[in-house]
Amino acid sequence: MPLQFPGSTPSNNEPPARELQRIALVMRITLAIALSMLAVWLMGDVLTVIFAATLVSIVLHGLARTLRKGLPFLNYTAAVALVTLILLLLIVGLGWSSGPAIGDQFLRLKQALVAQSGGIKAQLSDSTLGRTILDYLPTSLGGNAQSSGGLSSFGTGIAGSVTGLLSSAFGVLGTLAVILIAGLYFALSPSQYIDGVLRLIPPAQRGTVRELMLTAGATLWAWTAGQALDMLVVGILSGIGLFFIGVPLALALGVVAGLCNFIPYIGAILGAAPAVLLGLSIGRKEALLVIVLYSVIQFFEGNVMAPLIQRRAVHMPPAIAILSQTVFSTILGVPGLILASPLTAAILAVMDKATPPLEKDVQTREELEDEDQTS
Repeated sequence: MPLQFPGSTPSNNEPPARELQRIALVMRITLAIALSMLAVWLMGDVLTVIFAATLVSIVLHGLARTLRKGLPFLNYTAAVALVTLILLLLIVGLGWSSGPAIGDQFLRLKQALVAQSGGIKAQLSDSTLGRTILDYLPTSLGGNAQSSGGLSSFGTGIAGSVTGLLSSAFGVLGTLAVILIAGLYFALSPSQYIDGVLRLIPPAQRGTVRELMLTAGATLWAWTAGQALDMLVVGILSGIGLFFIGVPLALALGVVAGLCNFIPYIGAILGAAPAVLLGLSIGRKEALLVIVLYSVIQFFEGNVMAPLIQRRAVHMPPAIAILSQTVFSTILGVPGLILASPLTAAILAVMDKATPPLEKDVQTREELEDEDQTS
């Protein structure tokens, strides 16, 4: 029997106890958020690699489950191994057949962007408005502020944003190797690693946390599968359209457009910029046609493909997607920009699963207020 102070009744003690529980819950949530932000600040690079490896493992896990539906006699480990082998053969085959051509086009693309963007800066320097624009542009984009380079700095900045990974290829390749190997091990025995994480959770909450982790995994699989299809369609349509317009290096530009489309909204602009610059090297008519082409492709992607894809994934409002890209890119740099959308999709799915619907929440709040008044 709980202790009671003189002159008090259990009914009078219930509302303060409920308020204390709410305060304790708010304090726990605040502490968890603070610790999470501190961990991201101190170990941002490590957490980025872990999340990327988890994303790779979810892709392998989803493909293995899909393969087992067609080949039910395969066990899970064999299915993961077969999927990994097929992907490796596809990558090696693509590199063997089209790798030299794509690499040559990317090198030519970088040279063309440097030359074309240098000419654009020279034209801007001839007008008052153009000089004003250059004065406010950052140095990485060829602006005059604290810039010590010549006309090629603008082109070097833009070309570096497209092919900048080549300058640190060994570091990138090493990180990718770690991500792929860790992702493969995660996919081979996902339950082992999930149970390892759950050991850090109090026993009373392990069932809920496991359910939230499975929800996040299902959401990431749906988002990644849909985004891969989206990237493929955008890359093919961009390459074919640029080829018929007559823009050089259409293959490389299509690959750039498809890869950049992994980043929603901002990626569309990054993928279109090199094509527009090369279109300007031919003529204003071609540049205008390139802009129209990418606008039509993005309209088709946003109004036809995205609704079909988002039926299985979490609907992410544009404002939240752009703000998440801004926040994660500020904290984690370029990897944060690339992984912001899947990370935000997983967070939204977990929040949607963990919190009750709005109508139920309002009803529960009204019931609690009625109980407080009657007591």
